[in-house]
Amino acid sequence: MTLASARHILVDTETKCVELKQAIEGGQSFAEVARQHSSCPSGMRGGDLGSFGRGQMVPEFDEAVFNSDLNTVIGPVKTQFGYHLLEVTARD
Repeated sequence: MTLASARHILVDTETKCVELKQAIEGGQSFAEVARQHSSCPSGMRGGDLGSFGRGQMVPEFDEAVFNSDLNTVIGPVKTQFGYHLLEVTARD
């Protein structure tokens, strides 16, 4: 089974998600932005979700994680929980 390790930032609006993505692309640390802005408890860990397999996350999240390049900020990805920025840190 393929496993991925990823981190994410969860916010309520697409606009906020785009703003945070621009901040990260402008040089801010993904982990620090997650700590400051993510509404998910993982934000306290810099957005770190650990490792997980296909089907363990909601479909939109799963699709983005398993079909993207490593170490690239992906998003906004809309799910039932809100808007996510994702960064896949490993896949095996």
